[in-house]
Amino acid sequence: MKTNEIKNKLESCRNINLEDVNPNEIDDIKDIKIDKRKSSNDRLLDFLSTVKNPYIFKVNGRLVQIVFSDTDKTADDCLTNVLNKLYK
Repeated sequence: MKTNEIKNKLESCRNINLEDVNPNEIDDIKDIKIDKRKSSNDRLLDFLSTVKNPYIFKVNGRLVQIVFSDTDKTADDCLTNVLNKLYK
């Protein structure tokens, strides 16, 4: 899949609501096979090319949706903040 195709896929999938998807058409994370010997960029491109919607997938039969906020915080910052609040 070419870079423009991946960008278009990301744009079209970004705003899909979880309620609007058919659970039977969603990829199960355990079924997604990515070659771990590849570079991290190539693994990411493989993932984006393989899955139907990179923002919604199944984990243990449950639908999971990934949403990113428009902020300067990193995922590491957010996880650290959550862990600090949980384990005060």
